[in-house]
Amino acid sequence: MTSIKCAFLVLVLVTAPSFAAEVSEDPLERQMLEIAKLLRCAVCQNQPISDSNAGLARDMRAIIREQLHAGKARDEIIAYFVERYGNYILLKPPVDRSGAAVWFLPPLLLLVMGAFAIMFVRRRLRQPLPPAPELSDENIARVRAAREQD
Repeated sequence: MTSIKCAFLVLVLVTAPSFAAEVSEDPLERQMLEIAKLLRCAVCQNQPISDSNAGLARDMRAIIREQLHAGKARDEIIAYFVERYGNYILLKPPVDRSGAAVWFLPPLLLLVMGAFAIMFVRRRLRQPLPPAPELSDENIARVRAAREQD
């Protein structure tokens, strides 16, 4: 029984400091992470800079911190990065005409090509088949001779 009490005492002593730790969250750090989740890491593939360990991502997070300390708004910071990297830097870029064409043109082309294929097949089905060529007596004799040899 005393071993259970000792084990419990050790458990309490080991875990007690974790309950005493005070969590202080800096509001600027939270804002930095929110902005960093919106920006794509230019080195990593489709990963936000908040999750990336690349050197460029660390530098970009530092720039966000500096601009937040300077009092810039979220939209101003995002505009700063878009100005330097283009819309590629945004994980969810805004929809524009060129982007809409990229998304809607391929399915539209498939529909048009499918419509042409259906029209082509229907036209071919409407045309009467040409009559079968007449076999000459010579060809009929050749076929009969070939059958007799087998």
